[in-house]
Amino acid sequence: MGNSVRYGILGCGMMGQEHLRNLALIDGAQVVAITEPNQDMQKRCAKLVPDAQFFYTLDDMLNADLGLEALIIATPNYQHANQLLALFERTTLPILVEKPVVSDITQVAKIRDAAAKHPAPVWVAMEYRYMPPVAQFRKQLLDGDIGALTMLNIREHRFPFLEKVNDWNRFNRQTGGTLVEKCCHFFDLMRLLIQGEVKRVYASTGQDCNHLEERYDGETPDIIDNAFVVVDFENGQRACLDLNMFAEGSRYQEEICAIGPQAKLECFVPGPGRFWPTETLGAAPIPKVVLSPRDPKGPIESDIPVDPALLDAGDHNGSTFYQHLGFFKAITEKAPVDVTVEDGLKAVVIGLAAQHSAQIGQAVTITDSGYAFA
Repeated sequence: MGNSVRYGILGCGMMGQEHLRNLALIDGAQVVAITEPNQDMQKRCAKLVPDAQFFYTLDDMLNADLGLEALIIATPNYQHANQLLALFERTTLPILVEKPVVSDITQVAKIRDAAAKHPAPVWVAMEYRYMPPVAQFRKQLLDGDIGALTMLNIREHRFPFLEKVNDWNRFNRQTGGTLVEKCCHFFDLMRLLIQGEVKRVYASTGQDCNHLEERYDGETPDIIDNAFVVVDFENGQRACLDLNMFAEGSRYQEEICAIGPQAKLECFVPGPGRFWPTETLGAAPIPKVVLSPRDPKGPIESDIPVDPALLDAGDHNGSTFYQHLGFFKAITEKAPVDVTVEDGLKAVVIGLAAQHSAQIGQAVTITDSGYAFA
């Protein structure tokens, strides 16, 4: 294969197009095939990759003799699991699958078992790991800047769900629920930063502001738009998620805070630059990491700027590029997969447990080594 890879992509809506723009920045990455049934999305993608061939179905793409060397799944959530199973059955190719890897607890065992038999790398797309300020935050945690991590808090105050093709993201049955669709990223980060497994989840949620006036075939969207989620880990550490999706007026979209016996460490990440009102407020905020030692007192602030070319390529602070660079190296250099199917499944199970907790008003226990809940 050398240092070039021929990619086929399933689904090229908003996130799929972000994948296209970032792959274009990697020398040797070539998108040669796209499965996308929506003609408007096809036209938009053709401007980004004019030499790619378009297909309406996955079967058509796989049956074409295009010499594919890797596949990317960027379709709506409810399609991920079945498409991944089909690719496991029909190919031996490396696969990058967008989060959430599944959207229903009944799909977990099938994906776990099939993935274990797949001979090529399978990478679950968890972009937030790769945001430069989050990567710096993680490095300082691992370096021991705060001592042993005791409490972790992740706050995302952001804009409502965007409009997607056929508004598929308006209903729990198609997304897994907001705490899966939006927040499996954060549950993945919690596991990564704490380096432990979750034993119990409690969630309190609301649907108070967004999409309440929308109707789809007479149905009102049922996705929540705010939540508190408390997550207990087996090693005694605790984490909390504070989500609000009608708070896009703030300077930073994500704030992560870790506290240990020596110091507090904070990470501040702005939202997508295209939403920042530069005409009235000037340049978009720069991400920061702030260390606040207990002794001597005094915050130490560090700006963590992101390459403007990477900011222009997507809405995730350059992370999609770094993720693809890792996947590219896993294919061409046999580098390790950073985000495994196991990581992806466990993050979803935490989200599904949180959704269930909010429904029953009780804490939910994670069981079966992190693959189920009770």
